[in-house]
Amino acid sequence: MTDATSAASEKPVHLDDADDLDAFVADHDLVLVDFYTKGCSLCQAIEPVVGNVARVTDAAVGMLNPRDDPRLVEEYDVRSVPTLLLFEDGELVGRLAEGFQQTEAVVEFVESRGEA
Repeated sequence: MTDATSAASEKPVHLDDADDLDAFVADHDLVLVDFYTKGCSLCQAIEPVVGNVARVTDAAVGMLNPRDDPRLVEEYDVRSVPTLLLFEDGELVGRLAEGFQQTEAVVEFVESRGEA
């Protein structure tokens, strides 16, 4: 895991695999994970959005390419990218998989703890 710290960071942390994801989720109370792939234009467009979310919420934000660890695709039912998953106290509590989202929508998703 690169750049990971135990405190929420003001910028997204790049995660390498399922083990990194598990450790990151375990280290933070509230975690937003952006599943992306290289070359995906929607994924590139949402990167600054998740950066904004990291700065304005108390969520730790991670970014992970599920192609780097294919078991994540099945485990988290990733059918399209970008897919945003929200974890609270180690449990998956929400999912946004509707393509590009504006900062306000993602902040609201995080602050509502995934309840739509």
